[in-house]
Amino acid sequence: MTRFTRFAAMVLFTVFAGIGAASAADYPVRSVKWIVPYPPGGTTDVLARIIAQWLSEKMGQQFVVENKPGAGNNIGTEAVVSAPPDGYTMLLVNPANGINASLYKKLPFNFIRDIAPVAGLVRTPNVMEITNSLPVKTVAEFIAYCKANPGKVNMASSGSGTSVHLSGELFKHMTGCNMLHVPYKGAGPALTDLIAGQVHVLFDNLPSSAAFIKGGRIRALAVTSAKREPSMPELPTVGDTVPGYEATAWFGIGMPKGTPREIIDKVNAEVNRALADPKMRERLAELGGAPIPGTADDFGKVIAAETEKWAKVVASSGATVD
Repeated sequence: MTRFTRFAAMVLFTVFAGIGAASAADYPVRSVKWIVPYPPGGTTDVLARIIAQWLSEKMGQQFVVENKPGAGNNIGTEAVVSAPPDGYTMLLVNPANGINASLYKKLPFNFIRDIAPVAGLVRTPNVMEITNSLPVKTVAEFIAYCKANPGKVNMASSGSGTSVHLSGELFKHMTGCNMLHVPYKGAGPALTDLIAGQVHVLFDNLPSSAAFIKGGRIRALAVTSAKREPSMPELPTVGDTVPGYEATAWFGIGMPKGTPREIIDKVNAEVNRALADPKMRERLAELGGAPIPGTADDFGKVIAAETEKWAKVVASSGATVD
C-alpha cells in the first residue's frame, strides 16, 4: 500500500503540475479583475484604466477595473490578499500600501508577505494645491497664512495613510503649520470640495489634479518632488522653500501571494511593453507620470524601500490610525 500510495501521489502531482503549466501558458482565459482601492476619478483609477485598456487589447481578455474604496486603501487590499492566487485578481499598488504598514496599529494582513509584486507602473510627484479663494500665491505665503491662522486651515487628503496624507503631514512637521486633516475616500471627492472651497489645501497626486490646475479651477503652489515637473515647469518645488522636503507617489501591480510565477512574468512583460510604447509614454507624461519599468523583483525592491522610508515619516510626524 505504501508503494502504491507513493506512486498515486506522484501521478497526481504530475497531472496537476501539467494542468498548472498549461493554465499559465494559456493565461488569461477569462476576464481579470483589477481592484483599485479608491473611488473613480483619482490617480489610481485613471492610471489603472489606461493600463487596463492596453492589457485588454494585447492579452485577449478584459481587464476590468473595480473600485473598492475604504479604510485608507485597506479594504481593497484585503480583498486581493483573500482572493485565489490564480492570476485573475490584481491590485493597483500605491503608496498607501507602504505607508499603512507603520501607520496602522493593526492590519489583518502583512502587505509585503501577502502580496506578490508584479510590475511597476509610474512614479509621480504630488502637487501642493489650494482653493482659489485662499489669499496666497506661494508656499512661503501659505506658511505665513497658516501661522497667522492656527487650526483654521483644513488639509484634505484622499484618505488616511495615502501619500497625499503623509505629504501633508511631512509639510506640517517641517514647517510647524497647524492644519486640520480632513480625510476623504479618494482624490475625486477631495478635489470636489477643494474646488468648492470647503477645504483649503491638498497635496494631491499630479495626474488626478492636472486638468483642474490647467483649467484654473484650483491654484497650484509647488510640486513635492526634488526637481521641477517637466509637464508644469513653471511650478517651483516645495523644497525650494522648505529645504529637504521631498515626497513622490509610486504605482504598480500586485497579485495574491502564491500566484504562479509564469503568470506574474507574463503580465510583467506586457506592462513593460506598454511602458516602452511611445504613445503610452506620452500619455503618462501628460499626467505627470514617469514610467518605472523592470522585473517583478525590481518592483518588490521599490515596495520595500518605500515602506522603510515612510515608516520614518510616520514615526517623526506622530501620525497613527487605530
